Amino acid sequence: MTCGGWIMMTIAVSGVVSLLAWCLYKVMTTPGSTERLHSQTDIETPDIEKD
Repeated sequence: MTCGGWIMMTIAVSGVVSLLAWCLYKVMTTPGSTERLHSQTDIETPDIEKD
């Protein structure tokens, strides 16, 4: 691989890792985020009848 290829790969990988780290930081540090978390069992679709 050429030197330019290594530079482009390094920039791309570091950009993706930085974005992942920022997203994880935002998810972990947002106050009150646990009240807004839902699982699939919490979701009620219109085709489910309530008993």
